[in-house]
Amino acid sequence: MSVRELVVLGTASQVPTRHRNHNGYLLRWDSEGILFDPGDGTQRQMVQAGVAAHDLNRICVTHFHGDHSLGLAGVIQRINLDRVPHPVTAHFPASGQLFFDRLRYATAYRETVDLREEPVRESGVLSAGPAFTLAARQLSHPVESYGYRLTEPDGRRILPRLLASHGIKGPDIGRLQREGSLRGVTLAEVSEPRLGQRFAFVMDTRLCDGVYELAEGCDMLVIESTFLDEDVALAQQYGHLTAGQAGRIAAEAGVRHLVLTHFSQRYGDPTAFAGQAREAGFEAELTVAQDLMRIPVPKRAHTR
Repeated sequence: MSVRELVVLGTASQVPTRHRNHNGYLLRWDSEGILFDPGDGTQRQMVQAGVAAHDLNRICVTHFHGDHSLGLAGVIQRINLDRVPHPVTAHFPASGQLFFDRLRYATAYRETVDLREEPVRESGVLSAGPAFTLAARQLSHPVESYGYRLTEPDGRRILPRLLASHGIKGPDIGRLQREGSLRGVTLAEVSEPRLGQRFAFVMDTRLCDGVYELAEGCDMLVIESTFLDEDVALAQQYGHLTAGQAGRIAAEAGVRHLVLTHFSQRYGDPTAFAGQAREAGFEAELTVAQDLMRIPVPKRAHTR
C-alpha cells in the first residue's frame, strides 16, 4: 500500500529548544523517501520517529546554514553503517560543495553506499521519472538557497464499472493501459482524469518569485515562518518569512494544506503563527508543525 506523508523530525530555526530539534523532514512518497534539510540531531530524531536509513532515497539541502545541514555527517555515516542497498542521491547548492565535502567526510568511517552527488547550479528540473519530477527554484537568503518542488504527472483513473460494461477484464486491462485502446475501446472511455499531486519545500527566504513558483497549486506546502508579523523588519533583514507572509503566499497560490515550521526560539506560543496565517487570508487546511508529527498528503483533488 502506497503512503504519502510528511514525517517531521525537527522544527526549530537557528537554535533548538527543549521541545524543538533542528530542522529535518522526511517526505514518504510511495516507495521513495526524500530527506530535507537534516539539521543537528536528525539521526536521533529518525530513531524517535521510526524512520530507518533504508527509507532514504534522496537528501535535499536548501542551503548550508547549520540548522539545515549539520546533521548530514551523522545521516551519511548511518546509511553507510546500515549498508543501504540502493543508491542515495544528494542535492545541494553547488556553491556549498566545500561544506558538503566537510560534512560527508567529517570523521573516519567505511563507505559502503553509492551516494551520488548532484549539486544544484541553477533553477530547473533535477530529476524526471514516471513517478514525479523534482525541481529546484532559487530563493532569497544571505547564502545561496534553493527550494524544492515535487510534481506528479497527471494520469487517468480506471473505472471498474466502465471496464465491465465493455467486457474488459484480466490481462486485457493492462494491455488497454499500455496501448491506449483495445478492440475499439479507448482508455478515455473507461477512465477519468487523475490529477497529479504537488508538494513544495520552502525554507529560509525573503519574499521572491521563487517562493510563488514553488507554491503554485500545491497539495502540500511546507514553508518557513520564522517570525511573527510584528517582526517583519527582522525577517527582511535576515532573509526570512513571517507567518502572515507564508499565509498570503499559500492563499494566493491555491495551496490545499499549509505546514508552517522553522520557528524562532523567541516565541513561546505556536498558535500565534496559525492565527496570523489565517488573518492573511489562508482558509484551507493548516498545520503548525511539531517534532515527530506525521502529516498525510491530502487526498487527490478532482479539479485544480
